[in-house]
Amino acid sequence: MKLKEVVEVVQGTVLTRGSDLDLEVKYCGAMDLMSDALAYLPPGCMLLTGLKTIQTIRTAEMAYVTAILFVRGKMPDSETIQLAEELGIPLIRTNFGMFESCGRLYQGGMSSVPLTRRYP
Repeated sequence: MKLKEVVEVVQGTVLTRGSDLDLEVKYCGAMDLMSDALAYLPPGCMLLTGLKTIQTIRTAEMAYVTAILFVRGKMPDSETIQLAEELGIPLIRTNFGMFESCGRLYQGGMSSVPLTRRYP
């Protein structure tokens, strides 16, 4: 699914300037524990989270996350958005909750991350 389709499906808003909305995202994982993100997210996937801190961007960088979707209307601060822009990680915001965002994306054709851990 392309990022522009993600934005459409979740009625989202792109927060980062210069984001490539033609970027293809194969998998999506929803979590608020960044340790889980490091353990479970395969490179190239999209992270759904309610955590809007700069640590979320750093975790995404370490896990090679393609994009981040903030749920529940969460809005990261300008420093967090700026870091994401510098790292080329598109940020999207939706007013839907985690459950509904996941359901809409799944119904739209997005696959969930495989259920294997990257680290023991």
